[in-house]
Amino acid sequence: MKQEYSPFPRRQTRPVRVGNVTIGGGAPIVVQSMTKTRTADVKSTVNQIKRLEKAGCQIIRVAVPGKEDALAISEIKKKIKIPLIADIHFDPNLALLALKAGADGLRINPGTFGSRSRLREVVKAAREKNVPIRVGVNSGSLEKDLLKKYGQVSAEALVESALRQVELLEELNFCEIKISIKASDIQRTLAAYRLLAEKVDYPFHAGITEAGPLLKGSVKSAAGLALLIQEGLADTIRVSLTTPPEKEVEVAYEILRSLGFSVPGINFISCPGCGRTEVDLRKITSEVERRLASVRANLTVAIMGCPVNGPGEAREADVGVACGRRAGVLFKKGKILQKVSEKEIIEILVQEVLKMAEER
Repeated sequence: MKQEYSPFPRRQTRPVRVGNVTIGGGAPIVVQSMTKTRTADVKSTVNQIKRLEKAGCQIIRVAVPGKEDALAISEIKKKIKIPLIADIHFDPNLALLALKAGADGLRINPGTFGSRSRLREVVKAAREKNVPIRVGVNSGSLEKDLLKKYGQVSAEALVESALRQVELLEELNFCEIKISIKASDIQRTLAAYRLLAEKVDYPFHAGITEAGPLLKGSVKSAAGLALLIQEGLADTIRVSLTTPPEKEVEVAYEILRSLGFSVPGINFISCPGCGRTEVDLRKITSEVERRLASVRANLTVAIMGCPVNGPGEAREADVGVACGRRAGVLFKKGKILQKVSEKEIIEILVQEVLKMAEER
């Protein structure tokens, strides 16, 4: 999926290519996620990635804690369409194996790799394969000397950690870099990205890490990413939820859509219902949403429960219904199409949307 435009000014960055996807350099914000399977379990991992592809995920990251996980990448790559990033910690040999297996990108922490010579070998292999490296700083794994220096996990400490690691790569003449500096605290994350933006022009991978379960994590991610995106501090995003990863992608696109990005898929408008509502609004809305979940046309659908704001919202939508007493008035592109009974609303509304989606 692509956003056709950005409603906010974007920070100017150098572009980085991950497989066939461009990050930064003015490219649309890229939505990514991470598998939650054991990477060595190729069948389960591929099945999960295929579900993510269907949801619109543009880049996938897999954990590589062992040799068997790194080797599995070659088989996984044969069966998926989107670029794959190998997430490596502590062992440079796993990064080398992942690159050999066809990984399109690496996420590493150079500070955990030990000697400069061990990092040099990984950088050399990445350069030969034209593969970028993401420097990933996380508040939960900050270096001990920085914790001692700052006394806490501050924005300044996160930025110093990132710059320290970036400098290691630059000293090795490697500049195909993306950076993330994540915390579960929104204000600390925002402050860190603001500080880092003053010092580098590399693209940013943004998100609120360990955001939580579906409801709370979605709210926290939406609040944090909205601030980061509005200030142009996000080139690629990942919503981190304790849910199946498809939900992360779904929430990411809803955040972009809510901020005014032109994102393929249905923009649903529905009222909460009140004492004036005389239809089963919750049933109608949930069933219509379920049946239109796979539609990728950029359409607005309004489902309104009463005649107060209903006609206005329904008229402004591509397709909408304003409900009254056990019935509804169906609108299409601002014009009244027909009056339908409550039991007909779901089917007729869905069919009109599908028809318009095909026309697009």
